[in-house]
Amino acid sequence: MRSALGGPRLLLRRLREISAESVSAQARLDKIVVQIAANMVAEVCSVYVLRADERLELYATEGLNREAVHQTTMHAGEGLVGLIAKSAEPLALSEAQEHPAFSYKPETGEEIYHSFLGVPILRGGNTLGVLVVQNKVRRVYSEEEIEALQTTAMLLAELIASGELQAIEDPRDLALYRPASLRGAPMSEGVGLGHVLLHEPRVVIKQLIAEDMPRELARLEQAIDAMRQSIDELVAHGHRMGVGEHREVLEAVRMVAHDRGWVRRLREAVMSGLTAEAAVERVQNDARARMQRQTDPYLRDRLHDLDDIANRLLHQLTGQSYAVDPQSVPENAIIVARTMGPAALLDYDRKRLRGIVLEEGGPTSHVAIVARALGVATVGLVAGLIDIVETGDSIIVDGTTGEVHVRPQPDVQAAYAEKARLRARRQEQYAKLRDVPAVTKDGVEIALHMNAGLAIDMPHLHETGARSIGLFRTELQFMLAPRFPRMDEQYSFYKAVLDAAPEKPVTFRTLDIGSDKILPYMAKIEEENPALGWRAIRIGLDRPGLLRMQLRAMLKAGADRHLRVMFPMIANVAEFEAAKAIALRELDHIRRHRYRSPARIELGAMVEVPSLLWEIDLIAQRADFLSVGSNDLVQYMYAADRDNTRVSKRYDNLSPPVLRALERIADAGARHGAPVTLCGEMGGRPIEALALLAIGYRSLSMAPSSIGPVKSMILNLNLDEAQMYLASLLASDDGAPSVRDKLRDYAIARGVPL
Repeated sequence: MRSALGGPRLLLRRLREISAESVSAQARLDKIVVQIAANMVAEVCSVYVLRADERLELYATEGLNREAVHQTTMHAGEGLVGLIAKSAEPLALSEAQEHPAFSYKPETGEEIYHSFLGVPILRGGNTLGVLVVQNKVRRVYSEEEIEALQTTAMLLAELIASGELQAIEDPRDLALYRPASLRGAPMSEGVGLGHVLLHEPRVVIKQLIAEDMPRELARLEQAIDAMRQSIDELVAHGHRMGVGEHREVLEAVRMVAHDRGWVRRLREAVMSGLTAEAAVERVQNDARARMQRQTDPYLRDRLHDLDDIANRLLHQLTGQSYAVDPQSVPENAIIVARTMGPAALLDYDRKRLRGIVLEEGGPTSHVAIVARALGVATVGLVAGLIDIVETGDSIIVDGTTGEVHVRPQPDVQAAYAEKARLRARRQEQYAKLRDVPAVTKDGVEIALHMNAGLAIDMPHLHETGARSIGLFRTELQFMLAPRFPRMDEQYSFYKAVLDAAPEKPVTFRTLDIGSDKILPYMAKIEEENPALGWRAIRIGLDRPGLLRMQLRAMLKAGADRHLRVMFPMIANVAEFEAAKAIALRELDHIRRHRYRSPARIELGAMVEVPSLLWEIDLIAQRADFLSVGSNDLVQYMYAADRDNTRVSKRYDNLSPPVLRALERIADAGARHGAPVTLCGEMGGRPIEALALLAIGYRSLSMAPSSIGPVKSMILNLNLDEAQMYLASLLASDDGAPSVRDKLRDYAIARGVPL
């Protein structure tokens, strides 16, 4: 076998010529193996393709018995070929039959061959097949020869991925097209059936084989320098984002970008005859394949760093855009992305959108809030999804269970299509309840309000029959703006919101930024724990100009209207009194300057910091109303970051400590005549809404899509009986961490829909 590197470059050129010939897929493969064998002076060259059933099938061979083609198969892990497929590592042996994994296939006639060199055919770090050469003589294969065969395997990967082999066999039989089922975190309810649209499309490499090697090396060096410079700038300005894990990630990415070994491998790949783009793809394929099979979570996490670097380099080299054009969305599109912000989502044509799947981002992220407003089925925290999908793949998103099915089997597709139809029928039934009062079977009326934060939310107020906007998140306007909105812009926005609800109150929450809610144009101070740091009302009181501007815009917009304003993250009565004083001064200001003021104004406090539980009677006496932010309250009670998947599911909203704390708030409101509304996520889930009603809540605010299911539960509930049952559970000393299962059994036994 040749050891010089001139041979591989000639081989790549010849393979490119074969790829351009007008022949069948099988004939093309047959020519390819003949050419590889001749160029590498091997008696045997064989291509095995991985099928969907995890078996490797011999697709083409030069040197073995050709009658074995499409007849010889083996499990991934079986024999030397199976070992390569499973490990995604090359294997070079001077005496193959002495290896413990050797498996003899008599129909191939390979018993006369001793030397064996096999490499995985990789794409996106996933094994598509195995390329093998064999010799009769016992010999040691050099590093250059292994490198040459790996480069050749990259071309075969593109041939398989192109879909050309579908002409040989049903595409559903190939591993590349096999169905995959994954599970993530439900973010927005609904079922979406459609086709993958990658938010950041993969770079399409149009030319794999280099025409001018010195030029390709120069292009590679130039792209590396530009990529390093962009990352250095990100790190240099990292102080704007504060301290935390993101800073560590940036530093890790920079380390990879400056790693000499990684750059050396890129140069070697170009020297083997590849273009700069193909070299990056080739090196990243190998790295991804190795790291995907690591059990060490730290090493697996570094895969994201490597992917980020490789993507940056590819975009530098090709000039291709990072993102898809949101206005050219095909019908029934399901966006797949590593992560995305709410502004990017709003750019898409919502009429064509059927779902969203994210590798990152949890149920309380801001993109989840926008997805719920749009009514789009969304699942987050789906690890490894981007590596196994291509634009156009069929995909199903179940935003209720968190399940995602890629290239689903026909029976799975049919089952979910029926599920979508049933959901549509249920939505029609819920729509019929729009004008039906939310009254329990024993005559207790419950007020159902709607959460909002965008102008696109407002039509849902009429569609759902909600009594009012119980929570309007004003920070979303700030997060989507390119700069801090001026007072006239805020005034116009708040007035448009109020005009969209002419007969119903709107409860505006003042700016709740900080922690995970970062304004892109506002420098963020460094904090060890942002969730417990400078955020929400703390920023408003320390920077009263921001709070005064927002309050003045609200008061002007609420001219002659009933205006409700609440302050977030109140930790003690003194903070509420300080915020209230600012609001009253602004009210006096607009009256002195002869602006029309609200006909009625109410100022409330959000109860979401546990310290306020010990001043709950005092705050109930001073505030016009209370609003419970259950998301943060539960997070702080359990010291469990709601965005940290390791702990966020460890504690249940329906645990006795949480329910007792919530009951204490409701009781204080009743004692002092301060209306109490719960506006957190738990109010929109029927089983949790049932528990809230049973501990004294008579007002809930929720996402528009939750109003129908919660109202249906209320109409079928005997509240007096439910109150006694839940009281007995809370009085029990069994130490159970949650009452969820018992409460569900109770509801099901009485025909209460959950």
